[in-house]
Amino acid sequence: MYRLLKPALFRLDPEDAHHLTLRALGAASRVPAWPVAARRLSAPADPRLAQTLWGRPFTSPVGLAAGLDKNGEAVPAFSALGFGFLEVGTVTPRPQPGNDRPRLFRLPQDGALINRMGFNNAGAEALRARLAALPVRPAPVWVNIGKNKTTPNEVAVEDYRACVRVLFEVADGFVVNVSSPNTPGLRALQAADDLGSLVRAVLEEVEAARVRTARRSPPVLVKLAPDLHPEGFEASVGAVLGAGASGLIVSNTTLGREGLTHAHRAQAGGLSGRPLTARSTALVREAYRLTRGRVPLVGVGGVFTAEEAYAKIRAGASLVEVYTALIYEGPGLPARLNRGLAALLERDGLRNVAEAVGVDA
Repeated sequence: MYRLLKPALFRLDPEDAHHLTLRALGAASRVPAWPVAARRLSAPADPRLAQTLWGRPFTSPVGLAAGLDKNGEAVPAFSALGFGFLEVGTVTPRPQPGNDRPRLFRLPQDGALINRMGFNNAGAEALRARLAALPVRPAPVWVNIGKNKTTPNEVAVEDYRACVRVLFEVADGFVVNVSSPNTPGLRALQAADDLGSLVRAVLEEVEAARVRTARRSPPVLVKLAPDLHPEGFEASVGAVLGAGASGLIVSNTTLGREGLTHAHRAQAGGLSGRPLTARSTALVREAYRLTRGRVPLVGVGGVFTAEEAYAKIRAGASLVEVYTALIYEGPGLPARLNRGLAALLERDGLRNVAEAVGVDA
């Protein structure tokens, strides 16, 4: 069906196509019993793909990256596709419109997207209400949190704290986003000292919320950019570990444009997709070496095939995420990745995906 629909969708402006698709998925999410029934068919039944991380079960290592469902509009429908977990957001404390359009560009022959969305979202309260209204949650839902554009870096920590306070009771995990290139000054928060202070503040807010609600604390991960110099990357990883974060997501979109052929290559914004595949896998490997496997890693960037997902796992990622590939490959992608990963584990004689984590690092 997607092969039939894709040409029509790709004739639309990319953001218009995005909103149209989300509205359709949102409508599907509201069909009684459909998401749960569909997930029974799409979710992997192979126990080799199941893991327990941070004390929580994951039926598959394949997740949805942040940015596709910023406001949690279609969580049941995305769960129905067979993802092992979902990441919504980036969300900010206050609603904001993001940058001016056009701000999303397809580069088909490069298998890539460029976006400069600018954290457009309806705000933390709206996301809390939407997630709280979900009747069931077949897969863990992480919330990617950031600061509002108008918030100075000197007080940015308060925006992250506010997101935690509002969303603590509906989030299965938090992802601290300091690596988007589309909010002015945000990436400066990746500097080791600032990052360590920010993560400690988020963890303090999580602990305060845990005491207040008696709810189990969700893991707190930090998402890093692929454009850090090696020394800066090492320092940031060290700061995240030292502050006590639960894990790392490697990596966000890049400002690099090497090897692109499409006319949109000159557009400002973050590049995602195939051009990032090798770079992000190399960074996962480096992060695994730096952390010595002490915290789980999530690999994201240019995962189109099971082989590419498996390469990130063997480099050190316990989980992987997709975004751009879903746009180009369609909703059957998670199931194909799950089947392919199971076949690769079978080929290598591994009993569980956890046995593959870091074997090439």
